[in-house]
Amino acid sequence: MNSFLSRRVLISGLIASTLMAAGPVAAQSVAGHYRAEGRNPDGSSYSGKVQIRDNKGVIAVNWQVGSQSYAGKGTRSGDVIWVDWGDTYPVVYVRMPSGELHGTWANGRGLERLIP
Repeated sequence: MNSFLSRRVLISGLIASTLMAAGPVAAQSVAGHYRAEGRNPDGSSYSGKVQIRDNKGVIAVNWQVGSQSYAGKGTRSGDVIWVDWGDTYPVVYVRMPSGELHGTWANGRGLERLIP
C-alpha cells in the first residue's frame, strides 16, 4: 500500500473512531413557527403558517392554511419527522441543513416546505 493511501486509511479510521466515541449528535430542535408553501395532490398550490412543539419527543404540529386548521402529532428520528394528522398517510418531513422542513403527504402526492 502506498504511503498516501496508508495515511488516508489511518485518518479515516481515526475520524470514525472519534465520532463513534463521541456518541450521537443531538438533533437540533424543530420547535417553532414556520411559513408553509405547498402543492396539493391536484397540483394547486397553497401557503399558510405552521407551529411545531416538541414535548419530550412527541412532536405536535398545527397548520393554518387559509381558513382551514389542521393538527397532528408525531415522532422524530434524527432529521425525519412523521406526523399523523388524521389522514390515511402521515406527513413525513426531513429537516434540511438550512432548518427548513421538506415533506410529503397524501402518500407522496402532496408536497410541503416549512420555512422557519
